[in-house]
Amino acid sequence: MKMSFRWYGESDPVSLEYISQIPGMHSIVSAVYDVKPGEVWPEESLAKMKAQCEAHGLVFDVVESIPVSEDIKLGTDKRDAHIEAYCENIRRCAKYGVKCVTYNFMPVFDWTRTQLDKKAPDGSTSLVMYWDQMKGLDPLKDDINLPGWDASYTQDQVRDLIRAYGELGEEGLWKNIEIFLKKVIPVAEECDVVMALHPDDPPYPIFGLPRVITCEKNLDRYLSIVDSPSNTLCLCTGSLGCAKFNDIPSMVRKYSSMGRIGFMHMRNVKIMDDGSFEERAHLSGCGSLDMYEIVKALVETGFDGYVRPDHGRMIWGETGKPGYGLYDRALGATYLNGLFEACEKSLGK
Repeated sequence: MKMSFRWYGESDPVSLEYISQIPGMHSIVSAVYDVKPGEVWPEESLAKMKAQCEAHGLVFDVVESIPVSEDIKLGTDKRDAHIEAYCENIRRCAKYGVKCVTYNFMPVFDWTRTQLDKKAPDGSTSLVMYWDQMKGLDPLKDDINLPGWDASYTQDQVRDLIRAYGELGEEGLWKNIEIFLKKVIPVAEECDVVMALHPDDPPYPIFGLPRVITCEKNLDRYLSIVDSPSNTLCLCTGSLGCAKFNDIPSMVRKYSSMGRIGFMHMRNVKIMDDGSFEERAHLSGCGSLDMYEIVKALVETGFDGYVRPDHGRMIWGETGKPGYGLYDRALGATYLNGLFEACEKSLGK
């Protein structure tokens, strides 16, 4: 496997210099963040990022993400133009050495949390989603700004989008997914790029929005639309794993043995009795997920894709982008490297 680390470019308080000091670090996961969804990325931006990473002994070969515009998801009259721009972005990324592109099909919001700085007894802070903090919230009636929601949307735009997705429904979203995949995956194949779909986070409906990338049955459906080694999953243990109905080690073993995991996002979560969850340290004993069994499944099925510690607590007084500090993610990477080494040696690899 190839250990990787997400970096938000020059504005990121975590420097490439520090990332390069994490033992076993190989790849940088990043994107062009100043271009709107549906538009083409400048080659100059990709070339600069590639050079910056190489200057620190790192490889820029994973993009997270090329956003899928709401027009593509909803199937508006702008869809075809946006898909063409998306395909061109894949070509440009491949030109500069990118091998894996992550993306998602979450309507309106990439992820939902109710708090970004929940303080634990040890003084660390992390992202959480508590159902009691969601009670009574209705974005169609109230002005709501939950952590992680795209601040570029006005409240009226949010309401319009929620209504549009309500009319579209799950099957309408599946139809637009199929149109997207049948255009994009052949381009990825030509460019030797793996497309890695991130699951919905959390993997169940929020505010009535259709969310379909949620469980094994739906992942099977997605992968079957275009049966190609370029049509893979970004299997996020924390996203799928915050729902008790998902058996993460079993799902990892299944899709890895099929060669359909392009990227692993690895984090631990603690699931509460009411289905709420807290992001925790990566160690198995800190949450509800058995990280050892997940890594063992990857090693035993010959997984050779990308892995990154996904989210981290804020510890040791660090401040910065919630979930994306240096210290706890570095600890996570080191812990995961240790699990991989132990599992590989136990199998004589």
